[in-house]
Amino acid sequence: MKGILIRWVINAVALILASHVIKGIEVDHLMAAFVAAAVLGVMNAVVRPILILLTLPITLLTLGLFVLVINGFMLYIAGAVVKGFHVTGFWSSLFGALFLSVISWIANAFINDRGRIEYIEVRTR
Repeated sequence: MKGILIRWVINAVALILASHVIKGIEVDHLMAAFVAAAVLGVMNAVVRPILILLTLPITLLTLGLFVLVINGFMLYIAGAVVKGFHVTGFWSSLFGALFLSVISWIANAFINDRGRIEYIEVRTR
């Protein structure tokens, strides 16, 4: 449970960073970032698998790159649902989704479900 909360905070901070880096993504206040991160997490858990299943032929045809478009659509819908979080345009949602995917991937790689930071120890002879 602790790991989920840490990832939620990291994703909210990533949304704030994305609003500073990517033109077309705006976060009005801190609470909007946390609500948007929660809505995005729920949508990615419920709606995204259904969309991936429905668009499986085009996803296979593009060798999985269409999943990035689906992620951008999820970000755009979260911007439409959450007040204080705005995403305008296709390209800003696509680049925002790419930015958030990288940050989320890094967070998931190093933080386990218990909230502890994991690392890989490389031993040399």
